[in-house]
Amino acid sequence: MNTTKDVVVVGGGLAGLAAAAYLGRAGRSVALVEKAHAPGGRAATQESHGFSLNLGAHALYRGGAAHEVLRELGVRFTGSPPPTSGAFALDGGVLHTMPSGALSLLTTGLFGLAAKLEMSRVLGGLAAANPAPLASVPVSAWLRDTFRTPEVRRFMGMLVRLTTYCADERQSAGAALAQVQQALGHGVLYLDGGWKTLVDGLRGAATAAGVEIITGERAKQVALQGGAVSFVELASGARLHAGAVLIAASPRAAAALAPEVPALAAHAERAIPVHAACLDVALSRLPRPRFRVALGVDRPLYLSLHSDAARLAPPGGAVIHAVQYGPERAGRDAERELDDLLARAQPGYRDVLVERRFLPSLVVSNAVVTAEGGGYAARPGVRVPGLDGLLLAGDWVGPTGMLADASLGSARDAAAALLARRALDRAA
Repeated sequence: MNTTKDVVVVGGGLAGLAAAAYLGRAGRSVALVEKAHAPGGRAATQESHGFSLNLGAHALYRGGAAHEVLRELGVRFTGSPPPTSGAFALDGGVLHTMPSGALSLLTTGLFGLAAKLEMSRVLGGLAAANPAPLASVPVSAWLRDTFRTPEVRRFMGMLVRLTTYCADERQSAGAALAQVQQALGHGVLYLDGGWKTLVDGLRGAATAAGVEIITGERAKQVALQGGAVSFVELASGARLHAGAVLIAASPRAAAALAPEVPALAAHAERAIPVHAACLDVALSRLPRPRFRVALGVDRPLYLSLHSDAARLAPPGGAVIHAVQYGPERAGRDAERELDDLLARAQPGYRDVLVERRFLPSLVVSNAVVTAEGGGYAARPGVRVPGLDGLLLAGDWVGPTGMLADASLGSARDAAAALLARRALDRAA
């Protein structure tokens, strides 16, 4: 099979689907190639016995680029923010009431008096803090030099992990602070039906725009000729000729597709993936209904009852996601630690277990936003320098945010860059 398109998109995750939809709506002929048998990537949702389980804990940040792109493409979803009641902080093996306001800050046993006074000042000034001067400062240095009491340093480290999903202290403090500010200022949504609703909506938008979605086919190589894109060769031997190719995949996958491009090899070499160990469970009922959230202060741990805010379970049932951030650096057996945390939050949970899935090292993001190079400034742009018609999108590309915000923001930027190219109109 030899086919000619204006654009070939490689990768059927959120970024690839969104970019393809934008391009198709603009009248371009587009083929999207996805190696799995269905698009979605890490946004896939497993449905079983009436439960919807995302691949680990997912939250959509309100007011960010992802929210904007989904609205622009007409992707409909519903959901709610997680409740603030029933939240606890785990520090030194002890559960404390999570401070969420002035009263809980005064009464929690998490802080001593000096830390309570400092925490009050920190929370009062956090929204107005300027992240820009901290772009090249590692999170570890920011925590050490900015916060006086050890309790506040640990608490702020927990907020960074919670909002960025990253426990690597090489992360840019500026990028981390901006993410914390977005979370505290706008909040997040847990989505009804899971993130499959976004995948289905983006796929529907792309299909309605005339995009040809090819699943179960692996892109083998992006062929270049004379400094420009020529075609995409598939593992089956088929060729998709195109005037432009948009790679919406990991840095290593991008480098493997175009091994002649030094810039892609350099990005792949520098990228530090963000991993998380995830324990996802579905329960027929909650042993302890009022216990909703546990966040590790001295350990990189997270547990949240997602079905309390989103429709993810049948009546009476529950979906809980537990996470150990950075399992390669955490120093403890992830599955055992998460199981212990779950048993502590919901004693007897094994007696009401319907589904249990452990993911030992899920890729949360393809690259830490490191302080080295200046945070977001070190990320590649959507255009590959020196090559006509080769573009990138994904959670490691462009200057916009983290996680889904980066994926969908870069997808929109890459599509806009392609549509601005006159050469695209002359594609065969």
